[in-house]
Amino acid sequence: MNILLLGSGGREHAFAWKIVQSPECSRLFVAPGNAGTADIAENVPLSINDFEAIHGFVMSESVDLVVVGPEEPLVKGLVDFLQSQPDTATLPIVGPSQLGATLEGSKDFSKRFMQRNGVPTAAYETFSTNEIEAGLAYLERQNLPIVLKADGLAAGKGVLICQTLEEAKTSLKEMLLEAKFGDASSKVVVEEFLSGIELSVFVATDGKSYKILPEAKDYKRIGEGDTGLNTGGMGAVSPVVFANADFIKKVEEKIVKPTIAGLEKEEIDYKGFLFIGLMNKDGEPSVIEYNVRMGDPETEAVLPRIKSDFVGLLKGIATGTLDRYELEISPEYATTVVMVSGGYPGSYEKGFPISLPDNIEKSVIFHAGTSKNSQGEIVNQGGRVIAVTGFGKGLDEALENAFDTVGKISWNKAYYRRDIGQDILKLTN
Repeated sequence: MNILLLGSGGREHAFAWKIVQSPECSRLFVAPGNAGTADIAENVPLSINDFEAIHGFVMSESVDLVVVGPEEPLVKGLVDFLQSQPDTATLPIVGPSQLGATLEGSKDFSKRFMQRNGVPTAAYETFSTNEIEAGLAYLERQNLPIVLKADGLAAGKGVLICQTLEEAKTSLKEMLLEAKFGDASSKVVVEEFLSGIELSVFVATDGKSYKILPEAKDYKRIGEGDTGLNTGGMGAVSPVVFANADFIKKVEEKIVKPTIAGLEKEEIDYKGFLFIGLMNKDGEPSVIEYNVRMGDPETEAVLPRIKSDFVGLLKGIATGTLDRYELEISPEYATTVVMVSGGYPGSYEKGFPISLPDNIEKSVIFHAGTSKNSQGEIVNQGGRVIAVTGFGKGLDEALENAFDTVGKISWNKAYYRRDIGQDILKLTN
């Protein structure tokens, strides 16, 4: 098969790394890719949001399968566009329709979907700009802390946890009246704060059948001890000790099954990955949010644990034959440590040459924000630059292997958290 993978981050490098291991892959194109995908696939200078160019490339290169990594082209309707073209109407695509992608594209749509389909989630109300007074009055009746979420896509930055009523009121005004997150906060979901332990559960679905992939726990804050600003993710661990078989069974019965049934009942075309952000409170799961793609950096810890043929999984999703696919998971631990540009998630400098080791053991290096300069050197090009995944029979061994490799990578002002997985390690001891 000729396969086109859209995206340029660590998630996409992990996808590419897994796809090229399959005997079913003849050629893999990654658009636009990064310095890491360039070593194992063919990078293509296409924008993920240039639907016409993507369509033209699919036709000129006889692409048999399209895999969409990030959420933005899905929310903007890439799948619908390709299916509306006569020559790509039946092209197998891994990614939901625009309506399906609204589960991530609109927090309000997502919450309403959960409510309709009996999926446990936090209590909420949604307010738009002309409802600011009602929103402020609603805040006065709520318990603290309280969560404010921009309705639309805000690059992972549109969620605020407010500790005081004054902070909540100020933030609501900034979001609705001052467009703090641009168009994304023209509507704001005000939500009950859920306490407990967060967990990411990943589901592959063809809209009817589903497979539950390995779970993961990620680390969103820039600072050790989960302090400082939110980022796109500083690390991940899989499996997760508190997500035992009984808990995952509850997730399946109370969340996965009603979600998939709801998609089918509401005739929402959904062939792709569903990333369910959960809160585990006293052994009971509640949904924090849906995302309509795999997480990053969780993908870098989850995919290496899939032992069965990955392209077979992708084909099953895209062609509606997922029920015939046998998913095999490794019991081994995978832990991911993300190395970032100094200053991230604020402003940072780009273009520093990266020193990478020639030989590594029991780990793999995934590129995220990297490119090659005119001298052919690999340089930092984004905030999150490198994700290192270590493997081991136990969590401690996997972490040791990840950090050993991280210690062999350097560039000017590189930063990473040294406490990834330590909270989970304490739970296992």
